[in-house]
Amino acid sequence: MAPERSHTTSGRGRAGIRAAAALLWLVAWQAVAGLVGSDLLLPGPVETVAALARLCVTAEFWRVVACSTLAIVGGFLVAFTLGCALGALAAQRPAVDVLLEPAVSALKTVPVACVVVVLLLWVGTGGVTWACVFLVAFPAFYASMRGAVRSLDRGRLDALRLMGVGSVRRALAAGWPGVAPGLAVTAASAVGMSWKAGVAAELIGLVDGTLGERVYQAKLLLETSDLFAWTVVVVLLAWLAERTFRALLAWSGRATGRLAVRLAPRERAVAPGSVGLARASAGHGGDVTWQGVDLTLAPGERAVLSAASGAGKTTLVDALCGRVPLLAGSRDVPELVSVVWQAPSLVEGLTAEENLRLVAPRALWPQADALVRSLVGEDAAGRPAATLSGGQARRVEVARALVAPTSAVLLDEPFAGLDEESHAAAASAVLGHLAGRPLLVASHDQEDVSLLDASVVRLPGSASD
Repeated sequence: MAPERSHTTSGRGRAGIRAAAALLWLVAWQAVAGLVGSDLLLPGPVETVAALARLCVTAEFWRVVACSTLAIVGGFLVAFTLGCALGALAAQRPAVDVLLEPAVSALKTVPVACVVVVLLLWVGTGGVTWACVFLVAFPAFYASMRGAVRSLDRGRLDALRLMGVGSVRRALAAGWPGVAPGLAVTAASAVGMSWKAGVAAELIGLVDGTLGERVYQAKLLLETSDLFAWTVVVVLLAWLAERTFRALLAWSGRATGRLAVRLAPRERAVAPGSVGLARASAGHGGDVTWQGVDLTLAPGERAVLSAASGAGKTTLVDALCGRVPLLAGSRDVPELVSVVWQAPSLVEGLTAEENLRLVAPRALWPQADALVRSLVGEDAAGRPAATLSGGQARRVEVARALVAPTSAVLLDEPFAGLDEESHAAAASAVLGHLAGRPLLVASHDQEDVSLLDASVVRLPGSASD
């Protein structure tokens, strides 16, 4: 309870600091306005609020606000949608990236005034606002999405793919939640730029019935208090738009993961298969890690891959999963394989139970829930994976691999970091949920051979892993 109270107090403290800072600047503004002594040159906050109060009670005021908001938000949403789509495509297709880079670079550097003048010639005053906003915001979201997709956790996506989660559900569960935080950071500046560019376009183009046109008229008629009032309206609308958009992005990152869980198929039957390597060699960057490996595991067979750290155990598991290409030899592995990597690969925004439900058909959800609760407890099973301890997360990953309907089970140091009791419980769960599938466990712990009642497979040599 104490940490929660501390967090609440901290949040209130930050709000208080922001309020104090805003008040300080308002006092400074009023003081400078008093020193200037002329509302024509610099109206104070009191005069500005009075002008705003006079304007906002008219129907015309709200028509102007609505007109500009629709155009600016519309252009922003088009830029966001197209920027994200093309950014994701460019991240996966280098040719698209090369093709679009000159145009994106030009858009980032061309002055807004020049853009507005050209747009007035092309689309006229009716479309200049949204078109200008689109051209200003598009490069930011394109670059952000391209970078976010390239930095996605490939281990997490690979694990879901191997355990039978389709491309759409992978994108919903781990793709969009992985890129949404980066897009939210971009939105912090892109929203403000969009409003500045949109109002500038309206002002330069004298688009009738818009915020930009009213700013121009106030300046032309020397109604400085109205000019400041309209400026305050723009600032408030931009602030509200940013907060709303970032909140929607944060919500969408959580919602798409849960949607991916709900889209799980009712049933999926997969027969156990065999796992094999024949005279195989593999390595990294052209360097051979191991060579001449022969391995065959029939349905129901269990083996522990035993070797010293750095001998190539992880490389062998990755080679079986297709993550590391073979330099020689052949591989015979089923399409669907349950895996546990050394690096964490849970979907952090989902609970422990939801992580299992993501890979299991709906018919197996009761079994999946019971398994994860038995391994980590009732409370931890309902908590987001990001809040679990390292040992709890490890046991959830083991449980997830076991409930996924696949043809084989490949685990890389699945019990690392577990205490003796948790280690034994996780190993017992593995034995009880193999359902006739072959099992290969990469481990440096010789106790796993007896815990899993498995044979020992050794690598023919050692090298840097």
